[in-house]
Amino acid sequence: MQLIIAEKPDQGAKLAAPFKHRKTQGYIVIDKCPAFPDGAYVSWAVGHICELVPPEEYDPGYKRWSLDRLPILPGKFKHRVTPSKAKQFNLLNDLLKRPEVKEIIIASDAGREGEYIVRIVIQLSGVKKPMKRLWISSLTPRAVEQGFANLKEEIETRNLYYEAVSRSCADWLVGMNGSRVYSLLFQRRGVQGVFSTGRVQSPTLALIVAREKEISNFKTEPFWEVKAKFAIHGAEYEGTWFKGEETRLKTPEEAEAIRSRCEGKEAVVDSIETERKEFQPPQLFSLSSLQASANQIFKYSPQDTLSSLQQLYLDGFISYPRSDSAYVTDEEAKQFPDILKKLEGFQELKPFLPASKPTLIGNKRYVNASKVGDHYAIIPTEQVPPPGKLQGMALNLYLLIAKRLIAAHEEKAIIDYTNLVTLVNGLDPFMTKGKVIVQEGWRKVLYDNTPKKKPKSGKEDDKSEKEDDEEDLSVLPPVQKGDTGRTADVQVKEGKTQPPKRYTEGQLITLMKTAGKHLDNAELEKVLQRTEGLGTEATRAGIIGGLKDRQYIEVRKNMVYATNKGTVLVEALGESVLASAEMTAKWEQRLGEIGQGQESPKAFMEQAQRLAQKIVSDAVAAEKDWTFTVELPKSEERPAYGRSGGQPAAEGQREARGGSPELGACPICGRPVVDKKKLYGCTGYPDCGFTVSKKILGKAISGTQVKRLLDKGQTLMLKGFKKGEKSFDAALAWNAEQKKLDFRFADRSEKTDKAKSGQ
Repeated sequence: MQLIIAEKPDQGAKLAAPFKHRKTQGYIVIDKCPAFPDGAYVSWAVGHICELVPPEEYDPGYKRWSLDRLPILPGKFKHRVTPSKAKQFNLLNDLLKRPEVKEIIIASDAGREGEYIVRIVIQLSGVKKPMKRLWISSLTPRAVEQGFANLKEEIETRNLYYEAVSRSCADWLVGMNGSRVYSLLFQRRGVQGVFSTGRVQSPTLALIVAREKEISNFKTEPFWEVKAKFAIHGAEYEGTWFKGEETRLKTPEEAEAIRSRCEGKEAVVDSIETERKEFQPPQLFSLSSLQASANQIFKYSPQDTLSSLQQLYLDGFISYPRSDSAYVTDEEAKQFPDILKKLEGFQELKPFLPASKPTLIGNKRYVNASKVGDHYAIIPTEQVPPPGKLQGMALNLYLLIAKRLIAAHEEKAIIDYTNLVTLVNGLDPFMTKGKVIVQEGWRKVLYDNTPKKKPKSGKEDDKSEKEDDEEDLSVLPPVQKGDTGRTADVQVKEGKTQPPKRYTEGQLITLMKTAGKHLDNAELEKVLQRTEGLGTEATRAGIIGGLKDRQYIEVRKNMVYATNKGTVLVEALGESVLASAEMTAKWEQRLGEIGQGQESPKAFMEQAQRLAQKIVSDAVAAEKDWTFTVELPKSEERPAYGRSGGQPAAEGQREARGGSPELGACPICGRPVVDKKKLYGCTGYPDCGFTVSKKILGKAISGTQVKRLLDKGQTLMLKGFKKGEKSFDAALAWNAEQKKLDFRFADRSEKTDKAKSGQ
């Protein structure tokens, strides 16, 4: 018999779905079948079910923060079961040790973090049984069946585990020592609170602060432009005076002189130059490009986008969302005609189907196996949802993905760009720009019912971005070179130079992906380009969320502002490697080599320990030169350390927002559950709807009871529930199979009545 371990409950259910099975408490039993001749168990972790132990478990003295005890360098890193997830670990531990289980199938998300989540559970259990690896990019029945029929040997992905655990331990070293040393140095200056640092978090914050400084240091200067209206052969159009590449004048006197000598004078069409440009359809979506587009069009935060995409993936409607590739292989491309046919059921997509091209096979812009890493581009699967099933954000994102696929099957767009020069009085030239769309092509798909400024999806879509920048160009009048008329009106318009704009959350995702542009070292820049910049597709949204939670940045009207706290931390970091993308470049290079079996994890960890020592010594040495002051937000952040008081939150894993303490892990999706004032709820809302009302059948439910519910699976016996004229006592219990709250009575029998939430 085999034990299949998924990453989350919904994923486990999808893996069992194609086979005859029955559900039980905490796991699923697959009956004997051709795929599993002896049957199988399917169970799951709840996200990261294990964690690195806090410093005080290595040495109780570390519980007290002190500069004298830094750096903290554990000789050998240890893991423990996350307290709130002990129940699920115990179940997995029992299943792993059952004598009938002869083989383990690692079936978490296909990537280094998925590898880490399941293998560390197996390691802590002490079980040493043969293992295989399920490696799939979608959860449709077809993909699941094919995946189980083509399992990988576990040795093929073992190095990914070494890469993941090396990253986790090294990030612990950097985050723990960096956070403690800077927090203690600030405390020495009378500033209380925790100043969290991180390998990816800190250089990202440094980029935001750098933009904030550009804005604050920018000096606005006035300029003047001369605009004219021309009447030639019955046509009227406008032009702007220019000289060389410049249209702006430095003084109003210069502008007025031009206006005066052009007013009412003869105008001649001096030249008309037309350039035809062709624009290929944009590439398919990677996660970063999709997050950037969703933020620009719908103002969705990267984290909310990722959460919604994850649910679409678990439902089997899209491929694996944490992909860094914009390409697919021939195998996926063969499915596109069938997928496009099914998409015709959406009213929003009907006008664009059938597409112009029947297939993408042979088109290297989209179909290129050599450019597909662990996962291919984000695409709709053959399991197309019925119209009406998706709503709100899920629908918008699904249509965005579907339209990108349809657009790839369309013709190129062809546009004529024209520059018309009008000469006034034989002396002053005026430029008028215009365009004519010769062939709409793919534009009709992506530009339908979207804001005027179109999706900008990162570096891969540079050509379409250039077109967007000229979207407001007018259609030129029917005039010919040599035509004459007059200057009907001339105006001087004053303007002011504008500072650079703050980043949106979507632009910040793209900035993190292309952070190599900010390096001076060409070789390291190449490394960051290969490793996709700061963070990974899976962690960037969480990094931004962490910066918000720690009150280093604020997002107002989709614009990212550095707070005073974030700014002074970057000031304190100064030239530290923590604030530079260079360290991340070197780090990611070595991690990638570990994942490929070319680098020793032990050597990497030795380097990480030396780096932790350097971070501490550099910070202490630099503190004497600090000249800035800090004004903390009114609502100071809670420490970025776990309940143990010693372990910083891992980069990429968000803490509860708004300072609300976490009550435990959501039994549905694994995200934190917090007190939301009117109810207790999952921070993954709206994608996860887990809630517990603060009053059920007249009985007030305390946060302590909710904590116990999340930790133990049920509350203590509660007195005073009322139903009509009767009152009764019962415990609240979570029914994992039906995903709802039940009552459990004194005899511990199954519920006899559903726990009404009153919502």
